[in-house]
Amino acid sequence: MSKACILVVDDRPDIRLSASFVLEDNGYQVLEAESPYQAKELIENAKVDLILLDMNYSLDTTSGDEGLEFLSWLAKAAANIPAVAMTAWSNVELAVKAMQLGAGDFIEKPWKNQRLLQVIEHQLTLTGLKVQNQKLRQRLEPEENDDYVWRSPCMQELMRQIESVAQTDVTILLTGDNGTGKSQLAKYIHQRSGMHAGPFISVNMGAISENLFESEMFGHTKGAFTDAKSNRIGRFELAKDGTLFLDEIANIPLSQQAKLLRVLESGEYEVLGSSRTQQTNIRLISASNGDFSKLIANEQFREDLFYRLNTLEFRVPSLRERQQDIIPLAQHFVKTAAAKYHKDTLDISPDAQQALMAYHWPGNIRELSHLMERAVLLSRHSELQVSDLHLNAQPAAGNLPMMTLEQAERKLIKQALAATGGHVAKAADLLGLTKSSMYRRLEKYPDLQD
Repeated sequence: MSKACILVVDDRPDIRLSASFVLEDNGYQVLEAESPYQAKELIENAKVDLILLDMNYSLDTTSGDEGLEFLSWLAKAAANIPAVAMTAWSNVELAVKAMQLGAGDFIEKPWKNQRLLQVIEHQLTLTGLKVQNQKLRQRLEPEENDDYVWRSPCMQELMRQIESVAQTDVTILLTGDNGTGKSQLAKYIHQRSGMHAGPFISVNMGAISENLFESEMFGHTKGAFTDAKSNRIGRFELAKDGTLFLDEIANIPLSQQAKLLRVLESGEYEVLGSSRTQQTNIRLISASNGDFSKLIANEQFREDLFYRLNTLEFRVPSLRERQQDIIPLAQHFVKTAAAKYHKDTLDISPDAQQALMAYHWPGNIRELSHLMERAVLLSRHSELQVSDLHLNAQPAAGNLPMMTLEQAERKLIKQALAATGGHVAKAADLLGLTKSSMYRRLEKYPDLQD
């Protein structure tokens, strides 16, 4: 791993050469500038980790004004580059002025090599800690993973597919209804990826306004726009060497989609207010409940961006499609809520279980989780009853398509058998039928027993 790049700014070639020998012998990369003006150009076009700055130049060899003017410019540029001031005319007043304008330390020429190296190493360490602290303040830590095991065949198949690609860095698009657990699945993929040691950064794209898109995603420098009071680290940098999860990806304004596409194609971006190009190294996962074919046809979503996002696309089933998971998930959420609120874990009564199975779940897993948490908090019984659930008995509009009574009967019997693992007596109970009535219907529809 290469060491930091040091920019030596001095109008004397022998001083620059002497500094280069010492720094390069200790593994540093070195750039040279003979004036503050030349230094500004280098900083705009190259990655500089520290500046070793002479305070006096040809215009004035004693006051240090040129060096002070450069430090003032550096602070306004908000480049986050530490500077070490140096001069052969060292005095306390100039040292204080330099430090007030942002210099991290001050050394006198001719320097002692060991002192020079110690100062540089210390400044680089401090800067690294500042950046890390800023990242920690902005980072949203992922929730702890739970160990729920899926029972429904559709989820078991999905998890098998996910496991086969999780360790790669391939871009993944998760689709499906709201509340189906796409964000939790994204975390699951991250935890099993080659970048699991890095951060997991989640962004709700629907909550980012169009005029703040670049600032949120790529960051900004102090003064980049009117309200930019300080530097901000963007989500791409926060997620470096980890996973960036873009939720509600279909909500990105069309005007900003080209900027995201450019990053995905080239791996390059610029912080708002800076001309320096930065490289990104992330695993990208995105999610949406949008209909991309309609969005593309209506020219609301770029087709080339869609193909960049969906290298692999996985549809996450709705809770209605996971009949075998409804009761186990409900019990899981009861246990979690009881632990959270320091209450005894409650059983779910048979009637309450039947009500949960019969409900249409428009809000999917998110609705189930909130419902069970509320039931745990408000229940006054030794086990959860139907009255504790406060379920809306009416199905959501459009959830029951028109069909014949025979079709509806077949569908309900099929769902009940799937939910009970083919157990006829339990399926009969679930449908409110006697066992003999259930068998008569199975004789009527023999294909349902296959």
